[in-house]
Amino acid sequence: MQILGVDTGGTFTDFVVLDAERLHVLKVPSTPDDPSRSLLTGLARLQSEGILQVGFSMVHGTTVATNALLERRGASTALITTKGFRDVLAIGRQARQQLYSLAPSPRPCLLSQERRLEVNERLDAAGNILIPLQEAEVEGLLEHLQAEQVEAIAVCLLFSYLNPAHERRIGELARSRGFWVSLSHEIAPEMREYERTSTTVVNAYVGPIMERYLRRLSEQIGVYGCRSLRVMQSDGGSLSAPEAGQKAVRTGLSGPAGGVIAAAKLGKLLGYTNLISFDMGGTSTDTALIENGAWFTQTEGEIAGLPVRIPMLAIHTVGAGGGSIVHLDAAGALRVGPRSAGAYPGPVAYGVGDELTITDAHVLLGRLPAEVRLGGALRLDRGRVETEFGKLAKRLGLAPEAVAAGAIAVVNMAMERALRRISVEQGRDPAQFTLLCFGGAGGLHACELAEALGIPQVLVPPCPGAFSALGLALADIRREYVHALPLGQGLSTWNAVHEGFRNLYRMAAEEMRREGLARGDWEAKPFLEMRYRGQGHSLRLPKPTRGGLSAAMKAFHEAHEEQYGYAALEEPIEIVGLRLVATAALAPPQFPLVPQTGIASSLPSSVPVYENGRWISVPLYDRFELPRGPSGLAGPCILTQTDATIYVPTGWRCHQQAFSCLLLRKQNT
Repeated sequence: MQILGVDTGGTFTDFVVLDAERLHVLKVPSTPDDPSRSLLTGLARLQSEGILQVGFSMVHGTTVATNALLERRGASTALITTKGFRDVLAIGRQARQQLYSLAPSPRPCLLSQERRLEVNERLDAAGNILIPLQEAEVEGLLEHLQAEQVEAIAVCLLFSYLNPAHERRIGELARSRGFWVSLSHEIAPEMREYERTSTTVVNAYVGPIMERYLRRLSEQIGVYGCRSLRVMQSDGGSLSAPEAGQKAVRTGLSGPAGGVIAAAKLGKLLGYTNLISFDMGGTSTDTALIENGAWFTQTEGEIAGLPVRIPMLAIHTVGAGGGSIVHLDAAGALRVGPRSAGAYPGPVAYGVGDELTITDAHVLLGRLPAEVRLGGALRLDRGRVETEFGKLAKRLGLAPEAVAAGAIAVVNMAMERALRRISVEQGRDPAQFTLLCFGGAGGLHACELAEALGIPQVLVPPCPGAFSALGLALADIRREYVHALPLGQGLSTWNAVHEGFRNLYRMAAEEMRREGLARGDWEAKPFLEMRYRGQGHSLRLPKPTRGGLSAAMKAFHEAHEEQYGYAALEEPIEIVGLRLVATAALAPPQFPLVPQTGIASSLPSSVPVYENGRWISVPLYDRFELPRGPSGLAGPCILTQTDATIYVPTGWRCHQQAFSCLLLRKQNT
């Protein structure tokens, strides 16, 4: 069975077809106005070339939900909440983004006060009903929202994660009137009122957009013989298309998550268990840490500046990519990004845009030779690049090469800070890790960044420009279920924990059954959310297999000391929630990493490259036709393929690895 991974990026849409023999890679310029157009273009090409067969399964990484939030073009949305709590979204937390500003900018709020409505109902902290729900009041609110032409309704009632009866009934009444409904006990069934409300509202805001997109896409790809459509979610697992439409907030890190999954799985095959994942695309750079073969997850984060409480991979993103625009600020200093030229008009070298980018800097310096066609088809216009850099250089009083090299140094500093954030700032020594670089532009910067951070080696996968799409094809089915406990209940009786997990297992079994999986086809791991009484945040720990409550408490003290440097042995402990992570593998554990052939066009044997302040002649190789030998290939040299270009600077050496991977090492290390 063929599995197709499709990653829609800001500049290119990447395709990876995974079958029993090899990988097939395709890159198509993205169409930001309608992402499905580039996707369908790629499907047509893959089938016309006889690569993609009828009956394939597709896993899609999409930015539809994220873009709707960034551009604030979601559905017309309203919030219904408990009386007295409609301003939770506006109040937020005490944390200030601009700590020393006398007039700080308020955190963005998706809904105006007029779109935040209240109902006079109330539960206590144990989920008991204090004030019953009045359905006549709810009907009046819904009638008002219909008159206001509201499309989607978010419902988030106080303590509904303990007793969803009122929330569920409001949802039934709203759906009967044709509203698109997002209920907090289905989206984020756990405490922390602000984050739970924000997550529910975000889901309602983007849900109708995502649902329409996926419904239309399912119909379109059905023509090409697609058997099933799945969507990548932020925690590294995939959802069925209907479920992704209902839980669109879970797709916020859809594309970047694919790269982390592929990095971990490739590292395991090659024996590299400590990796720093470095994904530099056209618009942004995503970094993540993989330690002992496992990636890190978190239960809280932000999408487009809005807090969400969903499971997501711990990925740090900066606005630095190949398409990041090179410009001068108000003081005349050289800056790069965060604005990007995107797929259209794109970098100057693409022939349409007139704003210089990092891609153009590499073209001018010879690292991206004009003789190479990006994606196997896109011709680079070096003449336009020279003209535009000449204009900028004149304003700065510098040589064009110096300006281009300066732009690359600026963007490298931004990416170096991102890499330090996930390693040094988390107590990890980068020298103990291997930098795994991918993305269309990753191989052009990886060696310089590794040298700056003291990382001894760089690993390059066989299809770096479409590596995230490979991760999508390899993604497991993954579900995370949450059961909140009233404060203190988790310690008053261990039976409450067992009963909660029994409920979660039943939910997992039912959803996996709907996915067509038998009990032996998936596995589940239970976790406890624990904290010292009064703390604002909790730690997630595996549920002990033996020893019960005493073993859980001992493990928590140890984990707290490791995380924060101390353990308060005399303080009481609370179990505030239970989590169950259920997974099922779609792709086989062993997969081929033999990509399609290299570039089709003939290449010159060498090209001029600007390095360390002077022009030198550098060998140019097709990456898949490198000369063999135990000593490897010494830099400087340029390796090119259809989906990426790799720059090996002076002082570095390239070695062939298994599965068509490359290992770049600093010489004498």
